[in-house]
Amino acid sequence: MNENLFASFITPMMFGLPLVTLIVLFPSLLFPTSNRLVNNRLISLQQWMLQLVSKQMMSIHNTKGQTWALMLMSLILFIGSTNLLGLLPHSFTPTTQLSMNLGMAIPLWAGAVITGFRNKTKASLAHFLPQGTPTPLIPMLVIIETISLFIQPVALAVRLTANITAGHLLIHLIGGATLALMSINTTTALITFIILILLTVLEFAVAMIQAYVFTLLVSLYLHDNT
Repeated sequence: MNENLFASFITPMMFGLPLVTLIVLFPSLLFPTSNRLVNNRLISLQQWMLQLVSKQMMSIHNTKGQTWALMLMSLILFIGSTNLLGLLPHSFTPTTQLSMNLGMAIPLWAGAVITGFRNKTKASLAHFLPQGTPTPLIPMLVIIETISLFIQPVALAVRLTANITAGHLLIHLIGGATLALMSINTTTALITFIILILLTVLEFAVAMIQAYVFTLLVSLYLHDNT
């Protein structure tokens, strides 16, 4: 119980070098491509899920927005697989690092906003000042809308970081409590262990849902600017 609560969030090192790059690249090995005429069940399931998600996300986009389909599908696969791998024992989850999530959110948000200013300049500028705004409120509303625009990538990154970190901390705390209660009260320890199993199942769902939510919000930002 003396273990640091946040030890699992520390970037792993080997020979003084961070292993984040290898960890980030590892999920790409989990999605192999097949050159066979008839795919196996795993690849067929993978393709079916990709088609389902892409159909849902891309249905609201025009031709320009649909050019982002490959990037958005790669994004949801990367975040989902990284979140799931982080649930394995003694593993590291890169998406618990706010810096990494900002590194994903800011370029995608900036790309969507720049696309909007290039293709729909008047409509993009109109978002800063709603129609019918009283003249005395114009400066204040412009400032508020500008702040709300620039806070979007921060909200994306913080949402993903907070949800994944909170789940890992809960699993760590309940797991430690289960071990401590085993020598005190077996019945209470069993109940706590059942709660731990249910929480772990919930975290598997949260890992996938957060990947979907992150990608969906990027898709909505893109839709507003194309």
